[in-house]
Amino acid sequence: MPALPAETVNLYVTGTDTGIGKTRVACRLIAALRARGLVVAGMKPVASGCAITPDGLRNEDALALRMATGLDVDYATLNPYAFREPIAPHLAASDAGTPVETSRIATAHAQLAARADAVVVEGVGGWAAPLGAQLDQADLVRTLDLHVILVVGLRLGCISHARLTARAITADGCRLAGWIGNRIDPAMDRVDDNIDTLRACIDAPLLGIVGHGDDAETGTLADALLHSMLKAGACNADARRTPDP
Repeated sequence: MPALPAETVNLYVTGTDTGIGKTRVACRLIAALRARGLVVAGMKPVASGCAITPDGLRNEDALALRMATGLDVDYATLNPYAFREPIAPHLAASDAGTPVETSRIATAHAQLAARADAVVVEGVGGWAAPLGAQLDQADLVRTLDLHVILVVGLRLGCISHARLTARAITADGCRLAGWIGNRIDPAMDRVDDNIDTLRACIDAPLLGIVGHGDDAETGTLADALLHSMLKAGACNADARRTPDP
């Protein structure tokens, strides 16, 4: 098993498109890291399509991340920007008159990082979906010094989408720590050949494949991720936090 991180491992889960399974994969990644003894926090900095509840606006993806971590975290820290309308976040933020600011997200992220060995941050839509008129997800990733995990929805057309996204992540000056395939189309033809092509074309390791309705293939996600980050010099010692009581 790879050594555990001495400092917080900061991850950003993005995707080749919206509805590609980022939340499902992020939750599986959280579970895999927790199974290796790490304290893990989840975060959804910006979310649209939130439900009105007695406690305020709540997002289904953000709540799933909190449940996966098992940490008692204030919702506003987990999800600093919650918007009601199920539209592109930068449009929802504009309609609400609440521009997304990296400083607010950075403060919340620091609070989570102080309590965890790893923080898994879930992005919005695909990589190039903006957070504001002058704010891209790449800006947030660079500010928070996050390692990017790319979720590739395995379906017809995924090769082009994945290659373009991987190139964009690198071109934006961000670090692609690895990619995870999500079998969103269980009837996809020649899926193994597509995966082989992606492995050859993407300059980052394949961390695992999430099977349709079957998570048996995700058992080595944490080891693959930690190995990749160790190789990159992102973690170098066997140290872990004590979970909250």
